[in-house]
Amino acid sequence: MASTAIINARVFDGENVLPAATTVVVSGATITAVGGPVPDGATVINGEGCTLLPGLIDSHVHTGIPQLELALKFGVTTELEMMGYWDAESRRQIAERDDLADLRTASYGLTAPDGHPNQLTKRLDASVPLPHHHHHETPSGEAVLTTATTPDEAVTFVKQRVSEGADYIKIMIEDGTVFASPGLPMLSRETLSAAVTEAHKHDKLVIAHAMTYEAAEVAAEVGVDGLSHLFLDRGADLNILEKLKGKFIIPCLCLDASILGIKPTTFARDHRVSASLPQTWLTHLNGSMDTFPGGDFSTVLKIVAALRETETIDVLVGTDSSFPVPHLAGIAHGASVHYELQLLVEAGFTPVEALRAATSVPARCFGLGDRGLIKEGLRADLVLVQGGPTGDIRDTLSVKSVWRRGKLLASTAGL
Repeated sequence: MASTAIINARVFDGENVLPAATTVVVSGATITAVGGPVPDGATVINGEGCTLLPGLIDSHVHTGIPQLELALKFGVTTELEMMGYWDAESRRQIAERDDLADLRTASYGLTAPDGHPNQLTKRLDASVPLPHHHHHETPSGEAVLTTATTPDEAVTFVKQRVSEGADYIKIMIEDGTVFASPGLPMLSRETLSAAVTEAHKHDKLVIAHAMTYEAAEVAAEVGVDGLSHLFLDRGADLNILEKLKGKFIIPCLCLDASILGIKPTTFARDHRVSASLPQTWLTHLNGSMDTFPGGDFSTVLKIVAALRETETIDVLVGTDSSFPVPHLAGIAHGASVHYELQLLVEAGFTPVEALRAATSVPARCFGLGDRGLIKEGLRADLVLVQGGPTGDIRDTLSVKSVWRRGKLLASTAGL
């Protein structure tokens, strides 16, 4: 089997920076050596002046084939979808396509009839290329439930998601406050608890959408495993942190900034971003949602800093990237992962801590035992970047080469 040896690069293995330039050997789809000699006949990649990273993981997206392709170009080798509509065959095809980021998904997210995100999705027109499987019955002939009103319906919902191959379960706890849509229908605590209990019976994680303080409290009380957002409505009230111990949080700071009306214009002007994004996505990135302008982003950063200080709550990189439509503006697949890393550092994370939040930490939290680390025997999902992002996080944008399952992405070959 043909081998590739990446030599002379600094290596961040997902947890730590290795003490000296280390040769990493890839054979087929697998990392076969970290350290040691270059095998006879191996293709040699000289990584002098570069840093080798595990493939990056975006822990919160809504995606499609073009988005998975764009993400991989920026070194994001896995996207974790928090609500989507993929059938089993589509997922099998994605798993085998090394020109796309890999995918894990919650399938449908549990919400109340007319609850979040219906106020957003109903604004999408037919031109938006959403992936749909369009089925209305399960294989056993039951009607597919995409909402619930009772605990029994929530149990059925979870069973259906498990049967169709959902990797985890997503529940919505959203009254619309931060989306300029107050009064959205919400699920009762009893219904949410039933969903969580049923999911755990099937060994599935439960991730809650919760963007207000009260919603975060409810999420903690019903026993979810992770939260896919931060609360934006109550300043730096940190009393809730005790309730969140042992859970993980995907803050999606780039989304928070967009909701608060902050446009990432400086980031978007970086030539490494502007030259790599299609114009549609660059225009989209330069916008914002601006649905909760009364919030304060500096307070959001303080909350993230407090999460870091607890050392009992894992923080994961996620963007909530979705589709390039105006009311979801300010975020772009792939590129915004790098912005999220920069925002975590702005909040007080060290660059190494931020990089862990996009590699080993999400792999551990989501049970992705084959990735997130540069370690012998794991998938060869790798990113080679110019410079030293463990010292200057902005260097993650200087992507030279990307490997997905050991296959060099053609568009990055020889950059």
